[in-house]
Parts: sequence; C-alpha cells; structure tokens
Amino acid sequence: MGRFKRSLIAAALTATVVAGTAGWAVADEQTAVTGPPAGTAAWRADHSLGRELPDPATAGPRDVAAFFAGLGETRRHELAARHPLVVGNLDGAPVPLRYEANARAIAAERATARARAADPDLPRGERERARDRADRYARLLTPGRQILAFDPRGRGQLAEVYGDWEAARRTAVVVPGSDIDLASFDRTKDRYGTPAGMAGALRAEMTRQAPGTPNAVIAWAGYTTPVGLGLDAATGRLAAAGAPRLERFLAGLGASQAPAVFCHSYGSVVCGLAAHALDANTAGDLVLLGSPGVRADTAAALHTGARVWAVRRNGADWIGKVPNVELFGLGHGADPTAAAFGARPVPSAGAHGHTGYFAPGTESLRSFAEIALRGGGAVVGG
Repeated sequence: MGRFKRSLIAAALTATVVAGTAGWAVADEQTAVTGPPAGTAAWRADHSLGRELPDPATAGPRDVAAFFAGLGETRRHELAARHPLVVGNLDGAPVPLRYEANARAIAAERATARARAADPDLPRGERERARDRADRYARLLTPGRQILAFDPRGRGQLAEVYGDWEAARRTAVVVPGSDIDLASFDRTKDRYGTPAGMAGALRAEMTRQAPGTPNAVIAWAGYTTPVGLGLDAATGRLAAAGAPRLERFLAGLGASQAPAVFCHSYGSVVCGLAAHALDANTAGDLVLLGSPGVRADTAAALHTGARVWAVRRNGADWIGKVPNVELFGLGHGADPTAAAFGARPVPSAGAHGHTGYFAPGTESLRSFAEIALRGGGAVVGG
C-alpha cells in the first residue's frame, strides 16, 4: 500500500507539473493526424496503368518500392504530377521522386494560401494567417531543400533531408518533441530545439569528425505533437498515434546502413512505442535525450533490435523534475538515464536546458555524431 500511495502522489505531481489546470489542458488537446495522406481517394480511383495502384493505407514500404521499381521514369513522374501528396508521403517510393512530388504539393498549397491572402471577402485575421502560411511554403521551396514528407493537414507535418541520402554511408533521423509543426520546424528562436536545427548541427558534427564519409540526416516531424504542457504531454495518446507513422517511415527509407534515431523529449515516447518494430535494418541505435520516459521499465522491455542510449543533463534540464511514473494513463514511466533502466549512457557536458543537447561544442553532440558514424563504439558514460 505504501508503494501505491507513493505512486499516486507522484502521478498527482506529474499532472500538476505537465498539465496545469484541467481547463487549460483540455483547451490545448490536439487532434492527431493519422491514416493515409490527403488525395488517397483519387489515387485509388486512378487506373491509368491498367491496374490498381498500391493502397497507401495497406501496402507496405517493400511493396511500394517494388511497384515503383517496375515502372519506367515517365510513368513515375506522371504519377507524381497527378498525385503529389500521395507520392510525396508514400513510404517506399524513390527518395528523389518524393522530393519532386512534395515540391509540387507545396507549390499548390502556396498558391491556395496566396489566393486566400488576397481574398477581400475573408476577415483580416484569416488573410494574415494565409499570408504567413504562404511565406512558410515559399521558404520550403527554396532551391536545395529536400522535402521527403509534407502533410498540410492540421498544424502541418514535415520531413527534410540534409545531405545526399542515396549516397550516404552513415545516416541519422531526428524525432522532435512537443510544440513542433510546420510553423516551428525551422524557427530561428531556440534553434537547437527544432528539427531543422538538431539535424543540421548533427550533420555538421558528423562531417567534422569524418569529412571523408558521406552522411545524411533527416529531420522528421511526421506526427502531431503536444502543444504546451497540457494533458497531451502527460499521456501517450499522441505518441501512440505517431509511433506507427515513424515505424513505416523508417521501414521505407531503404538506407544502405540503418540510421541512428535520436528522440528528443516527447519524441522519445513516440520512439519507445515504435521500438518493438525497429530491427537492425531500420534503426541501428535509438538515442533518448531529455526523455520523460518511454512507457517501458527497462531498455530490454522495449524489445528492440536497436542499441539503446540515454542522456539527460541533471540539474540543467527541467524534464528531470517530472516524476518518472505511469499511473492511470498519466506519466511515461521509468527514467531512461537511471542505471536500472539499462540504456547506454551518453556524456552531456556543456549542454544547457532542455533543448541544448545538439548545441555545437557540447559533449552530447560530439557523442551523437560518434554514435551515428561508428555505432557508438567509442562513447562512454560521463
């Protein structure tokens, strides 16, 4: 009974820390974007090839890859032009074709946003929001950007590749936490707390350490994240919706070397729920940073084929004040940096705050690059 009471108190503290008042938490509840991409109905109805196209809802990445491998270049580009939102988000489709399709989809969304921004019949606030969205789309269309996934629904989801994915010999994927969407993906404020900032810093450090080794890093913001410190952040609901999307995404990359996957904050909850589906072909390493817990008591309980690492800067990262419990759906369980959890430790000297792990010059960033480049062989706890 004593242990139960302690857990109950810890759960109450968790609710207080991460939820604030109940009314505020409910107000910030997010609707998860799930299921196949927009445009799927038109894709399913397309019989221009004389056969059914692979169903985005049911066809696995291997089946999708085999389908496109059997098509000529002309047919591939025709499908990308007719169904950009589907092809651009179809895990298993050729990476360059996804870039092409997403550029088309983003351009179309930009045109729609510009039209709304210029519509005098719309309220001023709506016109301004449309203008801001059009500007964000325009930035995504900057030459050289490689958008691997783009979903305008809800707050918007995105995945971007830094480097040449097909030529890379060492790769990594970054999974962000709360408050990340289309608008904040590459914001300049708190840069190393954004997917773009984390991925860019990791790739730069990988290149510094191994300039002769081609590398690439993906910033993946492909799930609906919590907004603020409400109940969404305290429960696994959004993580459970995002985990299958991450599993499918990683399975569809077709990398010659399994990437290291870096999971920040609430993103580590997503990774924890996806871990059972990750084997040595989809993720060589799973790195949990600034994690509130991964809904598992130990690294072994993740049942993953990836090596598991964990880091939290004690005394500098506020996430350490969140009780590591899971009770009545609140909280995310054991502390992944605790010795009993069994994850490999990562040094963190120089990291400050909850979003400082990828800052240049930190031991954590140096170690992250070592893990991505060498499977972490030289990294020791510190």
